[in-house]
Amino acid sequence: MQRALNRVQQWEVQVCLLLAHCSRLPQLRELFVLASRLGDGALWYALMAALLMTYGQAAWPAVLHMAVTAVVGVLLYWAIKRNTRRPRPFEAEAKLQPLAPTLDRYSFPSGHTLHAVSLTMIAVAYYPVMAAWLIPVAALIAASRVVLGLHYPTDVLAGALLGALLGYGGLALMGF
Repeated sequence: MQRALNRVQQWEVQVCLLLAHCSRLPQLRELFVLASRLGDGALWYALMAALLMTYGQAAWPAVLHMAVTAVVGVLLYWAIKRNTRRPRPFEAEAKLQPLAPTLDRYSFPSGHTLHAVSLTMIAVAYYPVMAAWLIPVAALIAASRVVLGLHYPTDVLAGALLGALLGYGGLALMGF
């Protein structure tokens, strides 16, 4: 088992190193840094405010659903991170440099990806027209975490899976 985990770890470091090449182009680096910063929360706060400004009181169910999901997501990924304590890629591989600040110490799972997936699912369930831009932005946020040397691919995959389960569960509870 340990040998298999070591192989996965080696593969992940190679993927991280390969994707780090994307950050060598200043325009791509700026795009991924922007995506990562939006995923810090700014995008979701702005989206909730925009929904309220655009749709007024009719947006409250969606906004509250997103806010509750975000809080549950934070509690979930903090609990997992405290228990797994996986170091970030740049801590394990000297050739990787973090190109954006981290919001917490540990790598597994990606909270940015968890929130991008779960909040996109909820926003699109209430406002399907948003899918055309929210889904690509969520994918860009997820990709940015690996490209910027902040997460391993499995951190992002786990964050996406947890986000999908959280989004689906919340939607099911609300009767969607």
